[in-house]
Amino acid sequence: MTDFGDVINAVGDLGPFQKWLVLMLSLANFLTAFPMFGQLFMVLDVPHHCKTSWIYAISPNLTEEQQLNLTIPRNTQGSYEECLMYAPVNWDLDSVIEYGLNVTKKCQEGWVYSAEQNPTLVTQFDLVCDRKELNDISQSIYMLGLLLGAVVFGSLSDRIGRRPIILLSMLIMGAFGVGAAFAPNFYVYIVLRCLVGAAVSGIFIGILALGTEWVGVPYRSHAVIVTHCCFSIGQMVLAGLAYGVHNWRLLQIAGSAPVFCLFFYIWVLPESARWLMTKEKVKEAKKLLQKAASVNRRTISPELLDQLTPEKKVKSGNILDLFLKKRLRKVTLVMAYVWFVNSLVYYGLSLNVGSFGLDIYLTQLVFGAVEIPARFGCIFLLQWFGRKKCQGFFLLLGGAMCLIITRIPKDLPVVVTTLAVIGKFAIAASFSISYVYSAELFPTIIRQTGVGLCSMSSRVGGIISPLISLLDKYHPAIPMAIFGSTPVIAGILCFLLPETRGKELQDHTEEAKESQWASENGHLKLKDGDRDVGHTRVTRV
Repeated sequence: MTDFGDVINAVGDLGPFQKWLVLMLSLANFLTAFPMFGQLFMVLDVPHHCKTSWIYAISPNLTEEQQLNLTIPRNTQGSYEECLMYAPVNWDLDSVIEYGLNVTKKCQEGWVYSAEQNPTLVTQFDLVCDRKELNDISQSIYMLGLLLGAVVFGSLSDRIGRRPIILLSMLIMGAFGVGAAFAPNFYVYIVLRCLVGAAVSGIFIGILALGTEWVGVPYRSHAVIVTHCCFSIGQMVLAGLAYGVHNWRLLQIAGSAPVFCLFFYIWVLPESARWLMTKEKVKEAKKLLQKAASVNRRTISPELLDQLTPEKKVKSGNILDLFLKKRLRKVTLVMAYVWFVNSLVYYGLSLNVGSFGLDIYLTQLVFGAVEIPARFGCIFLLQWFGRKKCQGFFLLLGGAMCLIITRIPKDLPVVVTTLAVIGKFAIAASFSISYVYSAELFPTIIRQTGVGLCSMSSRVGGIISPLISLLDKYHPAIPMAIFGSTPVIAGILCFLLPETRGKELQDHTEEAKESQWASENGHLKLKDGDRDVGHTRVTRV
């Protein structure tokens, strides 16, 4: 029997086969940026006022300006109230003009928008005044879809394979994404968005599994980060697309339909050979490996293939192990909180891109661009400074930026946006680091359980994040104060964790309990010797 890693090494760790695979996975990840953030450009604030057609029953020949003066009160700035109107009366026009109206009430007949205004979700479904909160609630329901998708598609991915899950998720994302453009009401739109969120989660899961299982150990982190960067590029392209297409239905179609251009994946996207081996489909796995080797211009010896046998199932740890063992309990609680905070703040900043005072399209472009150096830089920073310091530093930096924003006046939008960009940079880097750090902290037999628990914590943070924005009606600084204080706490807690740079991955929970790590000159040494370990062997999560 031979190790599957040896076979991948013989095939080529990152040959043309894997490069084409990473490119295909990156294209799919690129398209997920629209369902994530496209709605932000469909709910921009538009001028509106109450519909007060009742006045025309008294005098049908009034001009629009006369109608507004008689039926809509003015606010302290002198402009017309957007959510209040004068209560209708049965007076004649002369009495209304002479005595005026004083009793106000909320809009009863709906709202009126500018005739030049392109159709948006706001104007289509009246997401203003008391209904404005539906926008943030719909974003939370979308995040709930991500959580449900992780649970459903995560299990299906292990059962029926990575390839079918990616293809099925892409079909669902495209079909329900386009379908959302024809939603007859906002509640149908929300349901379709939830299903799209589940599909996006399925794509994320499939991409991560398929990419890491085909790429050799030395290049796995590179492959993951490349796909993450394509998601960031997708955010940048989204800014341009939204700038050019203002009709929300056309924008929804333009952002969702391109996934159908990848229909050829049905014929070219490979299954994971490693997954095939775990399902005892040895013949199919060998055929795929030979094809990959051929594309990479490599040759696999028949002897090596003959030694390849189905992987034996190892008894997994159970979720109780994460809490019953003291060290694992600390790791689990801290990392679950870190993932929760990463998601909370990442989406908190991303979904409020239009509230920092500058042009929303420019801000979105910068927000996407800043993630690329943040994610690529992690490759080198983790090697130079270690996991713990980098994770803690970026959380503290992101939190500090959000806290500073609470003290900056809104009439300084350039300063506020600059701080938000730095915060987004820090949290994006923290998110990427947490994937690597978590995989190294949890022992092999319980790694998927531990990281899965952290991932669920992250999704909960994503669900809560849009709802926190609703607190600004009590005080404008409350949401950003929460987005700032939580990562500061998480950053401090990170320094309670052990460093994993230069440490071999642990396989069993007993090793986690007994291992003792010593630090010397910035390098970690194993418990039983003086050999300085210069690299970390990474296994799939």
